Amino acid sequence: MEGAKQKRRPLTVIASSSSSQVAAARGMGMANPLAELSDRFKSLEAGLRAWLAKQPTHVEAAVSTALGAVQGGALGGLMGTLAPDGGAAFPVPPPPPGADPKALASFKQAQALAGGPLVQARNFAVMTGANAGISCVMRRIRGVEDVQGSMAAAFGSGALFSIVSGMGTPNPVANAITTGVAFAVFQGGFFMIGQKFSQPQSEDTFYSRGRSMLQELGLQNYEKNFKKGLLTDQTLPLLTDSALRDVKIPPGPRLLILDHIKRDPELTRAD
Repeated sequence: MEGAKQKRRPLTVIASSSSSQVAAARGMGMANPLAELSDRFKSLEAGLRAWLAKQPTHVEAAVSTALGAVQGGALGGLMGTLAPDGGAAFPVPPPPPGADPKALASFKQAQALAGGPLVQARNFAVMTGANAGISCVMRRIRGVEDVQGSMAAAFGSGALFSIVSGMGTPNPVANAITTGVAFAVFQGGFFMIGQKFSQPQSEDTFYSRGRSMLQELGLQNYEKNFKKGLLTDQTLPLLTDSALRDVKIPPGPRLLILDHIKRDPELTRAD
């Protein structure tokens, strides 16, 4: 019996050590790596947006255009790769001999949509890059994202898409204008529908800088604490440890928030 008990002890030690390792792994944040990756992604995105907001218009427009072009190119290349028949998304028959110039222009654009990965990557890169860049400029000029800015960006992206995808066709300017108008009307309709069904959150404008700060620090879960304590952007230069403790923010995040405010001149300067 004593020998059996001695044999059982190592198994108990191994089981307890393995359970402690699992608990330690969970405590280190390894239980949900997808959530951690998503939080880091959001933090990087918030940091990039905060940096772009401080740059001149041409810098923000150039970076936004480049990022939009990269995303569009990747999406177009993926669509062309996954499509059947060697990357042709839609089977397009050859044009009949002596076709009308307008019909030939439409055929060229259909070929652009049915092209291989490189063709679709180029077309989508031009379209999304132009949309992102023009949207950025219009937002800086008008000070807000509205239907006019959205339609202007859609018109520019549609016109450039028509020029790139319909190279060699007659009347490229007329085709570009027609395609741009179609894109603008389509995008404007979607924008107005989205505004109609979206929930306005006017109070969030008072927490925009605080929200960006928390996302940059990876502490976006405490945004609700700021709102409950009415810690608006105007109160950021006045924040103290006791004020953050009153809204039930733990000591570690409190130190990070106060240190970030101390290092950022934009936050230490009162509005």
